[in-house]
Amino acid sequence: MEKSASPGKSGILYGIAFGVIMILEFVIMYIIGMRSLVGTSAGVIVNIANYLVLPLIFIYLGCMNYKKNLNNGFISYGECLKTGVAIAFIAGLIYGLFSIVFNLIFPEFLTEMISITKDDMIRQNPNITSKDMEMGIEMMKKFSNPLIVLPVTLAMYSFIGLLYSLIVGAIVKNQNPQSL
Repeated sequence: MEKSASPGKSGILYGIAFGVIMILEFVIMYIIGMRSLVGTSAGVIVNIANYLVLPLIFIYLGCMNYKKNLNNGFISYGECLKTGVAIAFIAGLIYGLFSIVFNLIFPEFLTEMISITKDDMIRQNPNITSKDMEMGIEMMKKFSNPLIVLPVTLAMYSFIGLLYSLIVGAIVKNQNPQSL
């Protein structure tokens, strides 16, 4: 029986592509101006793309690549899960590391995001107390810490990858009858 390729092979390729696309989106948003995107349909579209559309597309493409090009037309449900989680984990790793480096190079970005967050909190709740405002800003600062950014990003994208891999796996799986 021929040994099949690892699902991680497809996961690495599509994970890198997904991570790079998220970085390019971020850079474009930064150049356009983050303040102009808060509370707009453009900001909503970017969030939908990063958390729904792109993960589904890249997980689907990665699983299909593994199935068609690396595993002779077969992919099990487990291989779909491995491929999808690998894609999301690698994309999250790339994006998380980029975020840390970006914030180190441009420390004024965090200051700008705090200002945007304050304005948005006041817009959403004009009667917000200064104590609640300060508590929200402190939480934001804590989650901007590199020691928290990377693990949270990895956990979040891995979980997203797991969920979407369950869906994609149900659609694309084609179990090799020899492995049953």
